Amino acid sequence: MKYLSGTNIHLRALEPEDLDILYHSENDSSLWQYGSTLVPYSRFTLREYLQNGQNDIYQTRQLRLMITCNKDKKTVGTIDLFDFDPHHRRAAIGILIFPGEQNKGFGTEALNLLSEYTFEFLHLHQLYAHIPQNNTYSLKLFSHCGFTQCGYLHEWIQKNAFQYEDVILMQKIEPQISINSNKEA
Repeated sequence: MKYLSGTNIHLRALEPEDLDILYHSENDSSLWQYGSTLVPYSRFTLREYLQNGQNDIYQTRQLRLMITCNKDKKTVGTIDLFDFDPHHRRAAIGILIFPGEQNKGFGTEALNLLSEYTFEFLHLHQLYAHIPQNNTYSLKLFSHCGFTQCGYLHEWIQKNAFQYEDVILMQKIEPQISINSNKEA
């Protein structure tokens, strides 16, 4: 677990015991604007996901990991790779640190651990994230972890029936590849 373990946290696969955590986070409608969820998930649906879910990113094109504190084994959030494209060697990334666990450095460590894993083990070329322009905490987190703003998407996320929010596209390119690419250019 070299790649997925840090000083204060580690990233682990989903377990059946995570049902309640997933149920609460997936059904928190205040978070739906940041993802693609439009309706609540039942415990049955989430239980099926946990039982039948595969952690093979090459098959499912996604990977969800739980962020767990090393000290007390408490789960403090989730981090996801999705829209995985093995041909272009890129994936989208999303992170959720649970209320009460924010501003403790868990997000920074988790984002850095998953970035290292994707670049050094999965050999991805780039990671990207769509972040609502008003989500200043996420923008600061991703910037702090080496992501740079590379685009601006107008009216990308629907907030309600009559309002849209702009999104900032953040990107992190694998350090060795970008250095070599610049030398060849």
